[in-house]
Amino acid sequence: MGALSAPRLRSATRGDWAQLLRFCVVGGSGWFVNLLVFTSLVAVGAHHLIAATGAFAVAWCSNFILNRLWTFRRPGSAVVQGARHLGVSLAALTANLVILQVLVLVGLPPVAAQALAIVLIAPAAFLANRRWAFR
Repeated sequence: MGALSAPRLRSATRGDWAQLLRFCVVGGSGWFVNLLVFTSLVAVGAHHLIAATGAFAVAWCSNFILNRLWTFRRPGSAVVQGARHLGVSLAALTANLVILQVLVLVGLPPVAAQALAIVLIAPAAFLANRRWAFR
């Protein structure tokens, strides 16, 4: 089963749902950190794409630590998991920047566009992290 293939909901266990809930809690904290940094950078005049990249860097650190220790709880090399998580996160950042730019171009304010872009990317990021980064 590929990292981004559709999950089989019928075979999901309580543990699978609990892990998804933990991922959402970690993601929510990362979303808050990301938007706080993003808003701060935009407020001081940073372009929205630069602000999104800076906010990503800050949020990535806390998300990796929390996902490694709490969400996925998988043994293995922190370096390998960190590199894989970074790969997933960089792919998510790329998609985020594209969505952010499109939303800003259609008239959404940058902070609202960033908030929505993060939410839209989250399901794919969960699957890729679960099935590849922290497998």
